[in-house]
Amino acid sequence: MHMTRLVLQLAAILITARIFGLLFERYAKQPRVLGEIVAGMIIGPYALGGLALPFVNSPLFPAMPGNMPVSSELYAIATIASIVLLFRAGLETDLSMFLRYSVVGSLVALGGVIVSFIFGAGIAVLCGKAESFMDPVALLLGTISTATSVGLTARILSERRKMSSPEGVTILAGAVLDDVLGIIILAVVVGIAKLTTGGGEIAWGKVAIIAGKAFGFWLAFTVFGILMAPRITRALKLFRSNDAVAVVVFGLALFFAGLSERAGLAMIIGAYVTGLSLSQTDMAHELCDRLNGIYGMLVPVFFCVMGMMVNFVELKGAVLFGLAYSAVAILGKVIGCGLPALGLGFNMRGAFRIAAGMLPRGEVTMIIAGIGLSSGIITSELFSVAVMTLFVASIIAPPILINSFKGGSGVRSQLADKRQESLKHIELEFPRGVLQFMRLRLEQAFRNEEFFVHRIESNGEVCQIRKEDIVITLTVEDGRIILTTAAKNEQLVRLLVLEEVLELKDLLESVEKMKKPDSMGHDLLAQMFTGDSD
Repeated sequence: MHMTRLVLQLAAILITARIFGLLFERYAKQPRVLGEIVAGMIIGPYALGGLALPFVNSPLFPAMPGNMPVSSELYAIATIASIVLLFRAGLETDLSMFLRYSVVGSLVALGGVIVSFIFGAGIAVLCGKAESFMDPVALLLGTISTATSVGLTARILSERRKMSSPEGVTILAGAVLDDVLGIIILAVVVGIAKLTTGGGEIAWGKVAIIAGKAFGFWLAFTVFGILMAPRITRALKLFRSNDAVAVVVFGLALFFAGLSERAGLAMIIGAYVTGLSLSQTDMAHELCDRLNGIYGMLVPVFFCVMGMMVNFVELKGAVLFGLAYSAVAILGKVIGCGLPALGLGFNMRGAFRIAAGMLPRGEVTMIIAGIGLSSGIITSELFSVAVMTLFVASIIAPPILINSFKGGSGVRSQLADKRQESLKHIELEFPRGVLQFMRLRLEQAFRNEEFFVHRIESNGEVCQIRKEDIVITLTVEDGRIILTTAAKNEQLVRLLVLEEVLELKDLLESVEKMKKPDSMGHDLLAQMFTGDSD
């Protein structure tokens, strides 16, 4: 009976999450994640899921006793989904861009984390939800207010073609560090909660050990992973199958997620760092593509399950606190991120753009809130408040961010470009009928040389080609193929392009020498009847 119910639950989750996700994305012009959370709220144990079904005479999603309203089996699947989510987020992180703008982005992120944390914890104390600032409830609410949705922000910047702008790269670099800091703070808060279980006093020495272990594990694991990633990649290529490589790498993500949990940290830290370590390898995009299937199936389950934890009865009594908490969480980002940006070469317009880009909440917010609920730090009422904050911030952030980029430059002076080597552009012009054919030939030529080719846009107009430390961008525009790479790789790229151009020339010459179609058909028939195959 338990397995039957679990199968039916997954069927209901996958179908409703997909439907609501598409509805929100296409018609409400909101992130798909909001639709998936709403789907969980509707079919969850506190709504339709709590009603008895006629053919089984019991609810499909009965409310479970304790802190977790869903079954342990369903929550276990959601936990695996969170590992997939953070592992994929790590793979998609542009580590080189993060390091290039690390100073500016780090200061912006640090300011946003500190101010948001203080505001989030402070409002919990002022409203009587926590006894003191060091109460685990206050600390967790402060932690929840620090998270930023990297995916939502990146999508908006991509649509507005502002990814490479000074504000865009600062926002993304800051958002990455923002979530990392939030995950580390979460590990510390969970440790404090364990120490104070049963009414004990906070042992600051142990707290310092937890904080040091969390930060030390993340830093050491990240450095080790980045240094070892090239060797790991070479070993994985021995499988000679991209599908096999993706399976093994996902196994490594699960292994390090479990190792992170054994070290006293959250599983998502190990999963994120595993992805981050492999993000700069040449197979990063290929791994993302291979994980699309499991990502598309499991991640909606995670957000739908998070939506199921919203208790409407308890949320009704916490609406005012939820609105106040959402307001201070947003204000904390505006002040905490905007002020450092003003002192780092941005004007008021640029500082506001950066602050607006740090407003959206998303994946990490739900993960932190879910861990807080499952560990008993917060109640379902405060979890519902976290969901309300995610909705409020994610709904108002996109229009604010889009409108903020209207106008002039956001910098007082041009920020220094820290790229040490200039980029070279190789442009090739072809007739319209030959252009796409040549693009496909070039992609295949690079694949034959063991490069990984990733189409950034679905129509294939922009591709990233990678092999170890070689990165090439192929763009198709205005009848031209443009290849962009570092100066040190220019000769290699020109050689590959020259070989393909010469082969194309030979092919065209052979076509010109061919006979007319009618004559070709006549000769072919003659050969068939005479048996001459020469």
